[in-house]
Amino acid sequence: MKLAHVSTLESFGSRSLVIHGVMVLAFVNAVLAGLFVGGQLGLVSFVALLNFTAGLWVAHSVHSLGNATTGEYSGVLNELADRTERGGGQWLGIGRFGRLLALIAAVTATALLTAAQVLPGALLPVATVAVGIIALVTAIVGFLIALSASYDDSQQRWDDRIAHADADSRELEG
Repeated sequence: MKLAHVSTLESFGSRSLVIHGVMVLAFVNAVLAGLFVGGQLGLVSFVALLNFTAGLWVAHSVHSLGNATTGEYSGVLNELADRTERGGGQWLGIGRFGRLLALIAAVTATALLTAAQVLPGALLPVATVAVGIIALVTAIVGFLIALSASYDDSQQRWDDRIAHADADSRELEG
């Protein structure tokens, strides 16, 4: 049995939008719980929602790495804007990698500033290291995705150039 709402998640871009939406909701609620819910409940809610967001972020980063070469997905911003063409000839996917680094910096700063307000002194260094590791892993995966896309574009250009040269040589012979 094929369900319409499930079949829309067959595309990586649709799945990515759903996961990004869940990550945004979880992260915003983590910050709100950390800042506005007092006591142990606020502390536990902040840590749990932040961990949930981090787990989704790392899992989606790895999932993105596996789908980087399919050509159907060029980033969540492009998916939201519904652009169908990919920017060609950019070295190392600078635009996508730059947006990812800006997003990592913003989320990391927000998480650390909220953690500094919420967590007691002994837990703050642990949270700082954990958030830093997640940011580093995400940056590494983003770099690998950008590198893979750049390599694929370069390989395609070489294949096109070779095919064009073969066609020219056959034309001269005939």
